[in-house]
Amino acid sequence: MDRVRWGIMGTANVARWGTIPGMKKAGNCELYAIAGRDLKKAEKFASAFGFDKAYGSYQELLDDPDVRAVYIPLPNNLHLEWVKRALCAGKHVLCEKPLALNAAEAKEMYQTAEENHVYLMEAYAYLHSPYVESLRKDVSDRIIGEIDYIETAFITQGYKEDFRLHKDLGGGAMYDLGCYCTTMILSLVDSDPVFVGASAEFSDQGVDLMTAGLIRFANGARASFNVGMILGNDSNSRFDRLYIHGTKGSVHSDVPYNQDGTVRYQIYTENGKLEREISVPHNYSLEIEQFGRCILSGERPHISSAFSIKNAELIDRVLSEAGYWQ
Repeated sequence: MDRVRWGIMGTANVARWGTIPGMKKAGNCELYAIAGRDLKKAEKFASAFGFDKAYGSYQELLDDPDVRAVYIPLPNNLHLEWVKRALCAGKHVLCEKPLALNAAEAKEMYQTAEENHVYLMEAYAYLHSPYVESLRKDVSDRIIGEIDYIETAFITQGYKEDFRLHKDLGGGAMYDLGCYCTTMILSLVDSDPVFVGASAEFSDQGVDLMTAGLIRFANGARASFNVGMILGNDSNSRFDRLYIHGTKGSVHSDVPYNQDGTVRYQIYTENGKLEREISVPHNYSLEIEQFGRCILSGERPHISSAFSIKNAELIDRVLSEAGYWQ
């Protein structure tokens, strides 16, 4: 099997527990290089996970001609600069969500990818899950009729010290967690938002600790979501919820975003209760393999530029309504 030589830009925790283990499971991926701002830390990652090379700067990674694709899990405020640098260096780029701090940045990145004839995809590993595909199929098959209303929530722990607590680094619950809720909603509702309302609780540093949003779509469907970093400090506590109400029934799911293994959700109609049970492989390996197929055989990215831009535009509206930029 052909394999893509990957470089990772940064030694973020999501790379440690999520993406790198997914890469090791992906059949078309070769762990090749890791770069950090500190060479010793990069060398430690290389030794722990089996990278061939370690670099003490991000630019050295981009200068390596053997690196074909780059995964970028840097703090949100650094995405624009380093995504564009990587694309201009002729590297295909998988960038951790949220891709951009606003829709204008997202459009600029995708324009750069087009100009340099390389792929760019936003990293939402959970959207590659058979669980999400099953939800979308049930909705498109009209098992519960037409969608009237969606409610979803993603509440997780607070942090003692993290880039998510700092506004200048692109922190806050909406950027970190709300993007899961908005992408899930947009994956299920094939219509454009015509109304967006939002309210937020802000920290002393100006980031939203909790945000609630309301969306009305052109087709009449409505959605609400709640996201927050409020459940204690540095704990493993979290709360996930998805409820889809239709004209002929409803879907109830408490499956955590990005969960793998065996997952279940329930469908309720006038004919009774239906239980879905789905086997979900490692979502990050599915994501890496899909992007690898794009590079090796011209498959279209599962997370399209149009979808990412539409989601960025929705997040812009939520943050504006909530007062994030005041």
